[in-house]
Amino acid sequence: MIEFSTEEKAAIVSKIKDYFEAELDQDIGQFDAEFLLEFFVKEIGPFFYNKGVFDARGVFQSRLETIDEEIMAIEKDTSA
Repeated sequence: MIEFSTEEKAAIVSKIKDYFEAELDQDIGQFDAEFLLEFFVKEIGPFFYNKGVFDARGVFQSRLETIDEEIMAIEKDTSA
């Protein structure tokens, strides 16, 4: 499960509360915002995590292909 520091959690909870106030015209309390955060971390977080892993894998594969091309470019001709 994704874990946040106390400071990160406070910042996220604040953003949730601000969102509810600005977009939904609802004032939710600290407890409700923390409860909603825990739900998203547990139920939705893995989707974001897996997407991040997938994207990182793509970057890694792209870099690996570049390195492979660079190594092939310095290969010496042995046919002589």
